[in-house]
Amino acid sequence: MTKKKKTFGLRLRTRGGAALQKRWTRIVLQMKASHKCPSCASLAVKRESSGIWNCRKCGLRFAGGAYIPSTKSGQASTRVKTGV
Repeated sequence: MTKKKKTFGLRLRTRGGAALQKRWTRIVLQMKASHKCPSCASLAVKRESSGIWNCRKCGLRFAGGAYIPSTKSGQASTRVKTGV
């Protein structure tokens, strides 16, 4: 019987190098951190599922990026145009 391969860290099961493992670790740590709520401005926003974020303080539930609550393209689309 063969031995099962051990996985370390965040269980990255793909065969990649150190750069891929570091990138995945950075993304996961950023995803699991507490983020600032757009409504009450407290550090209580956590990820519920892919793209769904929930503030534990005020109860606001909103859609955002898969790994971070606000993406650069989302910020650009909500930017107010001035001086037209």
